[in-house]
Parts: sequence; C-alpha cells; structure tokens
Amino acid sequence: MAAYFGRRLYKGAATTAVAAAAVAALTASQAPGNTVDGQDRPTAAGTAPASDDDGAATGNSPYYTDLPPLNSPSPAPSATAGPSTPQTPAEAGIPATVLDAYKKAAAELRVGKPGCNLPWELLAAIGKVESGQARGGRVDAEGTTLSRILGPVLNGSGFAHISDTDHGAYDGDTTYDRAIGPMQFIPSTWAWAGRDGNGDGKKDPNNIYDAALAAGHYLCRNGWDLSNAADLDRAILSYNNSQDYLNTVRSWLEYYRRGTHTIPDGTGPLPSNRSDDTARTHRPSSSPAASTPGASPRPGRSGKDGNGNGNGGSDKPSDAGTTPATGNGGGSPSRTPSPTPSRSASQPTMPPTPTDRVDHLADAHTGKLTAMAGDTFAQRIHTRAETEAGAAVAKVRVRFTIIGDTDTTFAGGEKVATVLTDATGVAVAPALRAGEQTGGFTVRALVVGRTVSGLEYKATVTERAADTLTRTSDTPLTCTPGGAFADRVEVRATYRGAAADDVAATATLVTSADDPAENDKGPYFKDADGKPVRTLKNLRTDDKGLLTLPKLYADDTTGTFLLRITTTGGATLTVELKVAPADTSAEPSPGTSAEPSPSSSADASPSA
Repeated sequence: MAAYFGRRLYKGAATTAVAAAAVAALTASQAPGNTVDGQDRPTAAGTAPASDDDGAATGNSPYYTDLPPLNSPSPAPSATAGPSTPQTPAEAGIPATVLDAYKKAAAELRVGKPGCNLPWELLAAIGKVESGQARGGRVDAEGTTLSRILGPVLNGSGFAHISDTDHGAYDGDTTYDRAIGPMQFIPSTWAWAGRDGNGDGKKDPNNIYDAALAAGHYLCRNGWDLSNAADLDRAILSYNNSQDYLNTVRSWLEYYRRGTHTIPDGTGPLPSNRSDDTARTHRPSSSPAASTPGASPRPGRSGKDGNGNGNGGSDKPSDAGTTPATGNGGGSPSRTPSPTPSRSASQPTMPPTPTDRVDHLADAHTGKLTAMAGDTFAQRIHTRAETEAGAAVAKVRVRFTIIGDTDTTFAGGEKVATVLTDATGVAVAPALRAGEQTGGFTVRALVVGRTVSGLEYKATVTERAADTLTRTSDTPLTCTPGGAFADRVEVRATYRGAAADDVAATATLVTSADDPAENDKGPYFKDADGKPVRTLKNLRTDDKGLLTLPKLYADDTTGTFLLRITTTGGATLTVELKVAPADTSAEPSPGTSAEPSPSSSADASPSA
C-alpha cells in the first residue's frame, strides 16, 4: 500500500504541475483586482475589507498553493477502479472523516445562520489549501489529527509578529503564536471563534469537526451571504488576506463543486508547494514519508522551526536557509527565487503604521450599558484610540470581545467584533443584544496587532419587566358561596406602551388593600391535587403580553375580596372579587329551576 500510495502521490503532483499554469491563468482572469484597505493590505476590487478580520483567522500564515487538475472529477467513481484514475483524479477525493466534518458543519450553519448560504465545498477548499485536508486525512475516529499541525513561528521574520496569547496551550510555544490544526487558526482567534463540533464538550483546534464548524461560523460572521460573490470574496480574504490565497481557494471551491468522492482516512494526497517557498522548485515526493510530519527535511529546509527546534509534526515547518516571503504569503507554484538583501543601518526604516502609533485606548462617552432580557441595548460602546499625547489615531482595528457567563451577543450573533476607528479615532461597537440570561458581563476592547492596555466595559442584563397591568375585560367578578367564578381573570402587561412578553408575575389573594399578606379565607385557586391555594408564582405573560389566571373558587365566606397581581418591574394591579348569596327575590321563570346548572358548579381542578 505504501508503494502504491507513493506512485499515486507522484502522479497527482505531476498532474497538478502540468495544469498549474493554465489554472492560474484562468483564476487570474476571473479574480477581482487588487486594492488596499487602511493597513495597505490587498482586498478584492469593489468590495470593502472585512470589518473584523482581526488580521485574518490564520494570522496570514503560509498556505499550500497546489492547484486542482484541469479535468473535472467524477462524483461517482467505479467500484472496480483504483483510488486514482483519469476519471477520478486523486485530488478530487476527500478523506471520509474530513468530508463528514465539512458537511456536518455546513448543515449546522444552514440551521443556525441560514442567510449565510455556506457551501461545504468552501470548507473543503480552505481545508485543502490550509493543511491538505488534515494531511491527507490523518485523523482518528473522533476527527482529531494524529499529530499536531502547526504553522511557522509568527515572530515577524517573514511572517506576522504575534506574541504568545495561549501560554503555549495549543501550539506549544510560550513566546510566539503559531497557526494550529487542520484549518490553521491562530490561538487568539480560536479563543473566540472555537466551536465544539463533535459534541464532546471541548473546543479543540486539532479536531476537524471542531475546526470545520469554527471556520464556518468565522466565514458567516458580519451577516455575509456567501452566495453573493462580493461577500464570498470578503469572507475568504478575512481568512487569509492575500489575493493569491483568494484565487487558490476559489479554484478548489469550483473544482469540488463539480464533484468529489470519499476516500479512506489517511490516503489523501499530500500538498507540496507552499506560499512562502522562495528557494526551491516543485519536487514531488516519492513516498508518503517524504511529506509526513517528522520526516527528513526536504531540499532547502532545515526541518526546524523558528526557534531551532524540530517541527514536531508541524504541517507547515518554518524555512531555514531560505528567505521567507513577506507580506501576506501570496505565492504560486511557478514562483522564482527573489533574494532579499539584509537591512543595513543606512537603509531607511518603514514609517510607523497607525497601529504603531497607538499608546492606549480611552472611553469615548459610553453610556450605562443595561438592557432587559431579549432587548437590544440602547447604548453602544465608544472607544477611542490615542497616542501617548492623547491625539486621535484613525484606521486602527479595535476588537470588542464579550466575556463572562452570558448569552448576550453583538448584532449578528457573534461575541467578537472588530471595528476600524474613524477620523476622530473612535470605534463604535455593534449594538449588544441581550439574551435570556440575566446578570453582569464584560466587554473588553483591545487594539488588534499591538499590545497596549485595553478597556473593560461592565454591562448588565435585567429580567423582562412590565410597567403597566390592565384587565382585558370590565365584567364584574362575582360568585356565590361555595361556587366558582364564571369568568377568569385576564390581564395585559405592557412596558413603555409595548406588549411585555415573557414577564414573570405573581398572583395573591391579599388580606386587604393595606395588608399584602395572603388571605386565609375567601376566594382561592386550586393546585394539582384540588387543594386551595391563594398565591400563584412563576406565572409568565405570553408573546402578546397576556396572562390568563386559572379559575377562581369561593368558600362559604361572603364579602368583597382582593386579588393582587404583580410583575417584575413593579407593575401592580388589584382586582375586586365579590362573594354574595344568590338573589332569591326574583321568582324563577316557568319551566326553569332555581338549582345551579352543572356548568356553574366547582370544577375539580384549575384551568391553566
């Protein structure tokens, strides 16, 4: 099997190499042109840069630039055909567990965020470009990679400079961050974007189910509709902000859309070309070992990471003895070496970016953050980026993160949002939408790409409330001793004139207008066992703000009694109940009986 796998890998790589120029030309002709955002990074022409790309999910780490074959795959290969035939090229096969993870994630997003229209083929395209489908499907039965897939050390040497944010928990590096797992999230992004896709109670970036679901949510944030070409480009660029990356992912997306098939885990072709390759040409491996984590270094590589250590199963080991590509890592298979001269003291330094100038964040007159459960907060967070002297800094990305035990989110359903500061240096966070969980939580504001003191905003979600209660009927509520009230009490709760739905209420038969204590005589409700109760708790108004109480009954005591209804928020309504003997002065009509009808007798149990 190993020898056959090696021959298949060589054939697939050769096919890719032959097709690369034609596919590259095709994708280039269809790809949007280059523009730049506020940080001089490329974006798709005619589209706005992602509003909360946080420097990209991967930290703009390198990616695999192998392109799909020109021949379309066959979605249903023959049962007698080998894993790789001209009709079913190896690149069209996706390892079974990996494919299942992509489809499962897309199915969940169809329910959770139907407006996103996320195709599973997009997850497959990104998984192909980021890790070669989890290194050819080298995962266990639960979807966890057999060895960690790590990107290069993000120490600023040819890549982004991202100091450690996870204390090495995910990437094993306590100095710098590294992209991790089959979808190559950087730890700081995984901290808020991570999901539990396989239901084991953990959010593991090394698990393809967790990583695929996280990638789906990441691509579906900001209200993007991925059936729209412009939104699709924005989403892909937010994952890795490179025009070449966009073109490569688009190529695989269209390739997988034309058909694919399942292959056994661990038998997928391994990628070979990477976007930061600058000192070696395409060399197909002759066996799986040549491309397997922990194998001997390939030509032009030291087999060590940026700290001089072995890659330890890294999917994307850092180059040594070569000059890494700069920028966003937008390489291609036909890229030629480009020597980079070392910087001397006489060379001019790059001018500081807006982010470099930020010294601290300051609150910009944010009001009190409080809202009732289910409501949108009236106040929005305003944060100002300032220099040491207090001057405003525009075009700086500020990340707002909701922290704490709460189901409150930003508009759009996410707990993280990144906003570019305006000309006055102010970033206004999206509106907060309170969930059903009451209590306090925190919103933290940080500068993306720079370690400076952040801000924390305290917010509170209170219970749903009503400020007014009214009866829906003015019919007097009367009853004879020992009987049942013919009409049930129904009230409407409102808050500031609008229906107050799902508001908690309590109904009590009180002693008097001045004494709220529970009465021990007079009208009563019945519990499930038919026993008298004079206080009902945990009542809730319906979606129209209406509350209908169970049927009331009377004992033998006559007089006027009071029913008091109260809600969260302080709304109170007192209702009069009269119990009096039947009027016997009027003679019954001929043919009628003075006896009460069965329908007026006491019921056996209350009506909910």
